[in-house]
Amino acid sequence: MFESRKMPGLGGEKYIPMEERTGEKSVVYFTRDLSAEGLAKAYRRVNDNIGGDIAVKLHTGEQNGPNIIPRPWVEALLKTDIPGATIVETNTYYEGDRYTTEQHLETLKVNGWTFAPVDIMDSEGTTLLPVEGGKWFEHMSVGKTLPTYDALVALTHFKGHMMGGFGGSNKNLGIGCADGRIGKMWIHTYPGDENMWSIAEEELMERMTESTKATVDYFGDNITFVNVMRNMSVDCDCAGLAAEPVVTPNVGILASRDILALDQACVDLIWAMKPEDGDVLRERITSRHGLRQLTYMKELGMGNDRYTLIDLDNDDAEITPAEGVAHVVPFEE
Repeated sequence: MFESRKMPGLGGEKYIPMEERTGEKSVVYFTRDLSAEGLAKAYRRVNDNIGGDIAVKLHTGEQNGPNIIPRPWVEALLKTDIPGATIVETNTYYEGDRYTTEQHLETLKVNGWTFAPVDIMDSEGTTLLPVEGGKWFEHMSVGKTLPTYDALVALTHFKGHMMGGFGGSNKNLGIGCADGRIGKMWIHTYPGDENMWSIAEEELMERMTESTKATVDYFGDNITFVNVMRNMSVDCDCAGLAAEPVVTPNVGILASRDILALDQACVDLIWAMKPEDGDVLRERITSRHGLRQLTYMKELGMGNDRYTLIDLDNDDAEITPAEGVAHVVPFEE
């Protein structure tokens, strides 16, 4: 399944300003309204072609994790806008509260994900999806039931990440749809290496992104993306109660039909913050070379890194990232 050894790209520690990017623009919608109403408002602007048997991919978190998207927001969204949808997840590669299906089911109960069906997609096996144009993979191993859905909503808690630098829609799908034993191993570990986290920096970003591409390509026009910029620890929700305390201010909710434009806009909002607000998360992203996620998505033709940011709170006015974070205040629990 692996091709011969190749070299990853460079520059994952370098932020590329908007004026240095080229290409077409996509549309990204933005609201400062961090609530169930704000989530619905953003989702309704990007839900074209979302119908049939719908999967909602979100990070349901380790037990009692403090930073996941609030369960009542998701419950309200599914009740009002995505009735009959199924929350989908896969088991983890590391040993923790979601390592086995049995542990995962218990954790879902503890965290209150009981208001909708939840499909642990790799509980009964895996399947392969093709990776078109990939450097590292020809196929990605994902949860067996992923291809049984007609449409996919990537509902993502945007935050930092211990290895990825940041976790946006790309991480949510690339790691979150890969199955817990095969796909995640292909992304994280060199064959035969005793260190299960032996792949890092640019190569990790590229492998994760190729995994995402397999899922995005499979769903085609029947996929959409929402990122919630709230409780943004430098650690992923995989860390649960052990996550580093949040210091980055809350921002809002963003949505787009373009996965690259969406993750890029969230990164741009972090870079537009004052040093005292954004430096901690910026350091996490650059130190892990996480910005390679964005440049590689562009190289693979997964979207545009230029976009128009539409302010849903002010009559769809076009705004800059700096205007988008002008309202932020120091984080308070």
